[in-house]
Amino acid sequence: MKLRNQLRRLFMIALVSATLMVPAGSFDKAVHMVVATTATTARQEQADITINGFFAADKVRQGRTVQAAIVLDIPAGYHVNAHRPFDKFSIPTVVQLDASGVRLSPVSYPRPTVRRLSFSNEPLALYEGRTVLRFNVTVPANHQTGILELKARVSYQRCNDEVCFPPAKRDLTIPLMVVSARETVKRINGEYFGKRK
Repeated sequence: MKLRNQLRRLFMIALVSATLMVPAGSFDKAVHMVVATTATTARQEQADITINGFFAADKVRQGRTVQAAIVLDIPAGYHVNAHRPFDKFSIPTVVQLDASGVRLSPVSYPRPTVRRLSFSNEPLALYEGRTVLRFNVTVPANHQTGILELKARVSYQRCNDEVCFPPAKRDLTIPLMVVSARETVKRINGEYFGKRK
């Protein structure tokens, strides 16, 4: 609803501007130009990246470690820069983590795709499609049972082969149930962590 209102406001401002600036007889052409620009903006907004957090188990026992992942689903035709871009001007993809009373491992970033784009003579390090950023959460043996909230902030810049959009930050809260060392834990989300060997 908020996006729709913003686009409607943009359309009206652009329409008034176009009306005042074009000569008589060119109004229809100006309206077509404004509608096309507004539609392009809407498509760009809809092509945003989906970001979610997952754990490899439905619960974690006191005194144990559970795998976790931040998953970026990047639409076809778009990419983000890798965690370690090749040039200093590219904005890297970075995950910051925070959770009270547990130990968090460093994030393991995947190997990037390396290719040249139309606007660059040099190769770029990119993430495309489904990108899985993994880390571990270790719960102390004396940690209280109940819901643990893991907070993550993902910083990235979405681009296509011609243009980059403003840098973005996305905040996630991922709940995890901490249980006693005697409880049964079930492995889940195998598509992000692989099957147990």
